Amino acid sequence: MTTRHVLMTADAVGGVWQYAIELATSLRPLGWQTRLALLGPAPTDVQRREAEEAGATLIETGLTLDWLAGDADEVLATGQAITALAESEGVDLLQLNQPAFAAAPRGRVPRIAVSHSCVDTWWRAVETGPAPDSFAWQTDLVRRGLTTADAVVAPSASHARAVAAAYGIAEPVVVHNGRTPLGGSGGGPHDFAFTCGRLWDRAKNVATLDRAAALLGVPFKAAGATVGPNGERIELRHLLGLGSVDEAVIAGCIGARPVFASAARYEPFGLAVLEAAMAGCALVLSDIPTHRELWDGAARFVDPLDADGFAQALEGLLGDVPARLVQGDLARRRAQKFTPGKMAEGMAALYARLLGPHSRAAA
Repeated sequence: MTTRHVLMTADAVGGVWQYAIELATSLRPLGWQTRLALLGPAPTDVQRREAEEAGATLIETGLTLDWLAGDADEVLATGQAITALAESEGVDLLQLNQPAFAAAPRGRVPRIAVSHSCVDTWWRAVETGPAPDSFAWQTDLVRRGLTTADAVVAPSASHARAVAAAYGIAEPVVVHNGRTPLGGSGGGPHDFAFTCGRLWDRAKNVATLDRAAALLGVPFKAAGATVGPNGERIELRHLLGLGSVDEAVIAGCIGARPVFASAARYEPFGLAVLEAAMAGCALVLSDIPTHRELWDGAARFVDPLDADGFAQALEGLLGDVPARLVQGDLARRRAQKFTPGKMAEGMAALYARLLGPHSRAAA
């Protein structure tokens, strides 16, 4: 098998890191070697080890993430630097997990843009009224990037439709995210509720869960940062904050099979929900298109702004062990659809179609 090479952008801040590691790991048996161009804050030592174990070459670029950039010129400069890096590394393909970087002038290497999220679809889901003028240049760059990329991917059909509507493009190719089970089990089910992720992000809508926690008679634990790299923050009044914890702590929490909750108002996929489902946790989720698409029939749904509704749904499952076990089993079985192997197969098939039979990668 001829080894082919992809340069993939990533960051150490959110779910894109885990996506990139899972994809790099699962592409190896398919004949793809991954170079990870890291943007934004430096990785932790744990993340460096994860990249090594995935067989990926980690390139710490020191370049700025698109959503932390001060203006369009900074994003375009980063895009140009990544394009130059792809050519100097001699890769067959460039996968941009931040589509705005595809707005930079193209080079010789074909480009795939993967929309894990964006400011326009975020705003439409989380806020009301027209987006602020400060969003205009970001939205314009994303539109240009999506339009000029050789292929566009979204992790769910719901997000693909949202992206198409927001930017006036054809619906992206859907390749669902995949996740390796975290492992770890504390028996159970144990009597607490649990959530995790970027707690500071308004799109995660943790404020609703914080109000719901005040109505519960059991602990409601929340793992994740309460302050973001952009300065956004949330104060937890009733949730039991665990802070930014490593994967082992998350594994221990969901291994105890609590009832897992997400009140997100915007979720292009939702890796935390998938992790909990793989562990057999019963799910109480916000009634938004992505959650319905992926988990309908395997979760209980509540309006994302209804704190009382979340409290009632959580209490109902916590107080009914047989129903909770049934819901957890349904979630676990549904989660089996979303594996890293299937994700890698979907991306590799797209790579092959994009490069064609006469490309250097297919030679």
